[in-house]
Amino acid sequence: MQTYEQALEQGKEFLLLHDDYLIVSHVQPDGDAVSSTVMVGWLLSCLGKKFTMINEGPIPQRMQYMWNADQILNASLQPPPKQFQHVICVDCADYERVGKVTHWFADEANILNIDHHPTNNGYGKVNIIKDDAAATAEILYDLVEACGVAWDKEAATAAYTGLLTDTGGFRYSSTSPKVMKIASDLLALGVNGPELAERLLEEITLPQLKVLTRALNTLSISEDGQIAWVVVTPEDMVECGAQNDDLEGIVNYPRNIQGVEVGILFKVISDEVAKVSFRSAGKVDVAALAQGFGGGGHVRAAGARVEGPWQDTVNQVVERVKSQL
Repeated sequence: MQTYEQALEQGKEFLLLHDDYLIVSHVQPDGDAVSSTVMVGWLLSCLGKKFTMINEGPIPQRMQYMWNADQILNASLQPPPKQFQHVICVDCADYERVGKVTHWFADEANILNIDHHPTNNGYGKVNIIKDDAAATAEILYDLVEACGVAWDKEAATAAYTGLLTDTGGFRYSSTSPKVMKIASDLLALGVNGPELAERLLEEITLPQLKVLTRALNTLSISEDGQIAWVVVTPEDMVECGAQNDDLEGIVNYPRNIQGVEVGILFKVISDEVAKVSFRSAGKVDVAALAQGFGGGGHVRAAGARVEGPWQDTVNQVVERVKSQL
């Protein structure tokens, strides 16, 4: 069985051995995905390597402050100019989460897979997977250290962003002593922690507030009070002027109700497709639940895309959760 340290060494060799890399994170990227993308780009720049950063869609505006985040290509806006032989996937729980960016991959591309999701099946030629890491940014911190590259404030800000967002402001159980030590080291490099917390955890847009109001008006709670869920429709998104990243955090509202074990957000894509986000208080492994619907994630936070009439999806998912309580 390969150790974490051996995996880091293999990752380092992958970065040093090749050139002209494609760096991609998962569709609808969150703070850890964007920070991991730019951290790898920054590390490769320090190593004198050529690289292209990309995502299936746009990067949320509120994350554009990170190093070269505005250089991350939107694959939905252009065809691939070529196909890349060497690919680095960050924070992608499974290969499908890369989305349409796979069109940019060469056949039999060499993939370095860096991730912290326990449902990751090791789809890379080289895999650095640490499922007890608080964020992929934590793994990348270790990779930067393994490469012996000196940190600067911009790289530190990106790393701190990933830790801050994936730990819910250092509140989740994944906030280990190591995470706090890394955060301390990054703050010592000049990271403005309070400013990032305000931007990423406190500040909300008006469309975000409007769509939250719509979602809360749909709140349903199971008879035993252990499951709570909300629904957001395409009409809600249009009428509120909301974007996908405006939905971030909404699932926590049903989950945070006293006595609720599992909170769920159903984002209706169409009459026949819904995205399901799960949050657990710890009693239910929602990663396993999500896998049952073709998704994945963490024990306490997971998601899946489910096909079929969305009203049926709501009933099926709620019944599946009930069976786990």
